Amino acid sequence: MPVPHPSDLPRPEYPRPQFVRDAWLNLNGTWQFETDRSDTGLERGLPARDLTGTITVPFCPESALSGVGETDFLEAVWYRRTVTVPAEWAGARVLLHFGAVDHDTTVWANGVEVARHRGGFTPFTADLDGIAEPGAEITLVVRARDSRHGVQARGKQATWYANSHCHYTRTTGIWQTVWMEPVPRTVALKRPRITPDVSSGSFFLDLPLTANLPGHRVRAVLTDEAGPVVAAESRADLDLCPRLVLPVPEDRLRLWSPEDPHLYGLELRILDAEGRVVDEARSYAGLRSVAIRGKRLLLNGRPVFQRLVLDQGYWPDGLMTAPSDEALIRDIELGLAAGFNGARLHQKVFEERYLHHADRLGYLVWGEFGDWGCEVGVRDDNQRPDAAYVAQWLEALERDYSHPAIIGWCPLNETYQHLHDRITQLDDVTRAMFLATKQADPTRPVVDASGYAHRVPETDVYDSHCYEQDPAAFAKAMSGLAEDRPYVNAAPDGRPWSVPYRGQPYFCSEFGGIWWDPRAADAAGDEAGTSWGYGERPRTEEEFQQRFAGLTGVLLDDPDMFGYCYTQLTDVFQEQNGLYRFDRSRKLDIERVRRAQSRPAAYERD
Repeated sequence: MPVPHPSDLPRPEYPRPQFVRDAWLNLNGTWQFETDRSDTGLERGLPARDLTGTITVPFCPESALSGVGETDFLEAVWYRRTVTVPAEWAGARVLLHFGAVDHDTTVWANGVEVARHRGGFTPFTADLDGIAEPGAEITLVVRARDSRHGVQARGKQATWYANSHCHYTRTTGIWQTVWMEPVPRTVALKRPRITPDVSSGSFFLDLPLTANLPGHRVRAVLTDEAGPVVAAESRADLDLCPRLVLPVPEDRLRLWSPEDPHLYGLELRILDAEGRVVDEARSYAGLRSVAIRGKRLLLNGRPVFQRLVLDQGYWPDGLMTAPSDEALIRDIELGLAAGFNGARLHQKVFEERYLHHADRLGYLVWGEFGDWGCEVGVRDDNQRPDAAYVAQWLEALERDYSHPAIIGWCPLNETYQHLHDRITQLDDVTRAMFLATKQADPTRPVVDASGYAHRVPETDVYDSHCYEQDPAAFAKAMSGLAEDRPYVNAAPDGRPWSVPYRGQPYFCSEFGGIWWDPRAADAAGDEAGTSWGYGERPRTEEEFQQRFAGLTGVLLDDPDMFGYCYTQLTDVFQEQNGLYRFDRSRKLDIERVRRAQSRPAAYERD
């Protein structure tokens, strides 16, 4: 049975909305906490004693919502909490889940090391079998290391003290929900992989299991608002990952789209030889297709111009952690209100609940990795992402594979390095991340690296970033796509960063970034140095609106351009180029922004 959750618990909502079990225990709230600036805590015995302070989980210690608010470098931090395992979980195996911890994490339970994980954006699990006994107390200790030195996938986190330009206050330690759940000891469901197949009107459902037992079966029931739609069943004693096919009857078939984000329910069960339920969970699915036809990227077989906005997922009080589930919903609503039909989720693997709300609201998103942090300053071999990048990206793909709102993948962003006659580590890792993405998910397009260093000739999508502020000059820069000569980012000295364009679907995946801060001291500059954006700051909002309409109009009028991504949804700290303020309050006439980009795009015309 479900465990009750206090109403005042921070971030109390279920953290894994596409694989739901009723029984779970949210461990957010007050934990003991201590900083460990020299990373000597293990030698000093921190795992065995109480810690000196407290923190509110899941907010990082740099954030105001954590109650700590320490923005200096934190080489290592420690957490400690005693938890009572619910007595009604008797006979089950207890799993301890972490939504995300930045960056290198070790977990102990009753003094026993139960997990190690590297990566600040992806979830991991500790198996507490034999340690967490129902009705008993267990003491959890977590150490998170977060050095500012060396190669590390950081996203937009600054490696110098103060945030500046487009680098922001760091996130260290736990920043997503911590929770426990009981699962059967004998055999249990693992996260399903749901693949829509519009051509056959079916869902392919992969159900990985923890074990195979004689006589056991898996069963899935697809539902809609009228009740059960179709059911499928298979033996569970032969294959470690049974596959079920769920063909949707024609009279119940309804495609997922931005106009109609219809979601089917899914009921998943393991049955034993006598037909008793051994394990069960709930999920959902959207039936939609993504296809490539020449330069066209099609959704459900038709061209849908992608009016995307860059969303960095930062909040003034929570940093990378949304202060509430409602705040996640609000960001999508703000994008829709401004006329966008989706977002590029930039330099961060977003909380899974954001994707859940995008699924519900029909908001198209590109999933991205927070890859910034591999700069080594070596001439012509200046970026060296390592094997951990590939491992962490695969974890993100596994978590997010089944979300219908995701229509493309972007493993790298703005990598830059001259092309020369040596294969570099950047070449190897770019190709590895592209191939890993295609192997993990052949159903979605992949851009090998957004904007700058395209190193994979067969990348599904090609793009560029262009922050030219004059609409006429911007139009000239973008004018060559029809002749297969699109704008391609290159080094300041003109040397190439990318392999040549080969006729793929193309979009300008960053543009605009118009510097507009009506509260700044004057129109010519910011004497306090507290804000920045691209190009000359508009003198009035009217000038902003004309520039916005002019820049978006260039891309809307190009019949070969499948979409764009405007920078950006909100201001972020000193980066004052958002359509809304950092606190999400009104900054300008959003209805006018909406009208400017709501007219039909040339790409959508027959």
